Amino acid sequence: MGFDKQEALGDGFIHTLFKNQVSKGSSQLHVYLGGDGTPWLGGKFIALDPTPRDPVALRLMALDDNPSVYLGRPCYHGRYNTPACTPLLWTYQRYSSAVVNSMAVVIEKLLQSGGYQDLVMVGFSGGGGLAMLLAPKLPQTRQVVTLAGNLDIEAWTELHDYDPLKGSINPSLQAPLDATIQQYHLAGGEDQNIPPWMVEAAVEKQPNGQFITFEDFGHGCCWEEIWRSMLQCLAESCEWSHQQSAAVSAHP
Repeated sequence: MGFDKQEALGDGFIHTLFKNQVSKGSSQLHVYLGGDGTPWLGGKFIALDPTPRDPVALRLMALDDNPSVYLGRPCYHGRYNTPACTPLLWTYQRYSSAVVNSMAVVIEKLLQSGGYQDLVMVGFSGGGGLAMLLAPKLPQTRQVVTLAGNLDIEAWTELHDYDPLKGSINPSLQAPLDATIQQYHLAGGEDQNIPPWMVEAAVEKQPNGQFITFEDFGHGCCWEEIWRSMLQCLAESCEWSHQQSAAVSAHP
């Protein structure tokens, strides 16, 4: 996809990151956060490498003309055998304070080294939940976008009859984000993994959150179709109407 692959030290973990090659000056950095990937094989066996096989967030970043970075989680992207890593960090503790704090350290370094004043976080699936947990730790955050975001991990595990994610932080149980942070929470009407009602229930706890449904979209499907329009919306700090989402769904 034409990205520069790099590594960065967080809080006890080395993270893999991918940077786009946008050279234009900007005071704003876009940080993309991917999904949980494949923590388990067949729902029973812990995967050796949980890295997402379908890099939805990377595909979205490929459409972004702003300075952007995809930030990998601790132990992902082939780093599962590094000394600090344990399978707990990509299974039950995938949204733990250890994961969130380390990612926050890397993002802070990226902001400082690039001279960025404003941060936009884009999270797909589990990355959406992480974006909500990271935002309070990064005062530069101006906008948060989640796509099929796992914003209530307790509701999600109950829906699928999964074991509770003990050691993880539930974004839905945290205080609402600061009112100065614009929030856009996108859901697919055909999403069976994180259904729109689950996203909407979590967003209702956010006074400044916009909830947008794309009726024909699934969990990982079709987000590229609306992403350039969404980026324009972010640049203009707009309010995305349900009429716009309906129009996109009707004309894929």
